[in-house]
Amino acid sequence: MTTPYDTPVDPETPVVIDRRNGPYGEVVLRRHGGLLQIIANGCFLMDTSDGRSERLLVDAARDALDGRREPSVLIGGLGVGFSLAHAAADPRWGRIAVVERERAVIDWHLEGPLSDISATALADPRTEIVEDDLVAYVNETSDTYDALCLDIDNGPGWTVTDGNENLYTTAGLAACARVLRPGGVLAVWSAQPSSDFEGSLGNAGFRQVRTEEIPVARGVPDVVHLAVRPG
Repeated sequence: MTTPYDTPVDPETPVVIDRRNGPYGEVVLRRHGGLLQIIANGCFLMDTSDGRSERLLVDAARDALDGRREPSVLIGGLGVGFSLAHAAADPRWGRIAVVERERAVIDWHLEGPLSDISATALADPRTEIVEDDLVAYVNETSDTYDALCLDIDNGPGWTVTDGNENLYTTAGLAACARVLRPGGVLAVWSAQPSSDFEGSLGNAGFRQVRTEEIPVARGVPDVVHLAVRPG
């Protein structure tokens, strides 16, 4: 019996596995050789080639905390699941929540090929998927967390949709601070460093702002921007 995800693979040509139109535009899951790729509105977001950046995002947030026991983490963006899987593999984390606005991405993890990465994490009782837009969630939720890891765009200056730009403004970052407990850590992945964004973090009231580089095979290193909510 075949499923919608059973697609012949030509290693030289990307093959669309699933394509859906949602409230934020088109989202595509495709296979290119041995890799799975997520494309949103024609913009490449991520693939399953490495995951080093996503793992560092989670670890950097944890290491920047003050040693509190079983800290909770909110991950912005399910993506291909590397951040979630890495967090769930670490017994030091307590509650692990993931906000994902695209139903298609959630389905690809629950019943599609991305479950190979995330199935164990999703079965973990600490894990929860929240189907919501992150920008709305940080403004509306009453929940608070010890760490907030953002990986919903290619960076503060390279957003997937126009509405995401608000997240990186002073007001948007203040909303992120609102869901963090005192001393909580905000970690933001980016395809390139941004001194302007570091300034925005400071203007939003964050302290201990710094940037960690992640070497890549070619080009400018990826980075994780880190900042601490005072308290």
